[in-house]
Amino acid sequence: MATFYGLTLAYLFLGISIIADIFMEAIEVICSKTKQVKVSDKEGKEFTVEMPIWNPTIANLTLMALGSSAPEILLSIIETLNTLDKTPGELGPFAIVGSAAFNLLAISGVCILSVGEVPKKIFDLGVFAVTSIFSLFAYVWMNAVLSDGEITVQEAWLTLAFFFILVILAFAADRFKAWSENKRMSQE
Repeated sequence: MATFYGLTLAYLFLGISIIADIFMEAIEVICSKTKQVKVSDKEGKEFTVEMPIWNPTIANLTLMALGSSAPEILLSIIETLNTLDKTPGELGPFAIVGSAAFNLLAISGVCILSVGEVPKKIFDLGVFAVTSIFSLFAYVWMNAVLSDGEITVQEAWLTLAFFFILVILAFAADRFKAWSENKRMSQE
């Protein structure tokens, strides 16, 4: 039976892997869409350039995060629907927290090590600071919300609002960096 369960589990993981790859490819196609914009240079000569529709910061914080966390989110939704009017299970929240911790520690470490001896530099320190502060705040907020063992509707809505605040502040930091670079380049 252990062999059968092991093979079944491997088969299910393979299926989830295929579906997640298709989902991520679709998100990549959505994020890579461009539009043609007419731009004029200093002499007034007009030409057309391709501009991305999605801001990379917004795409990373929304679509790519959704795509990489889709299995945990679906697991939590399924568990929630199966335990309506009962004591909620612990599988969904633990899967999300475990995945977030793995992403924060293991994946970041592997990415840093894989670059090699090339100096590592954070390109957009403002967006990095916003996401770092919100990442730490998320753990503090989750601890505060779960300290009494019950999540109220107000806490749930506030948690969702924090996500939109994160996206807005990260976008503002990204736009501020672009504005300051354009200002610096125009002065040169």
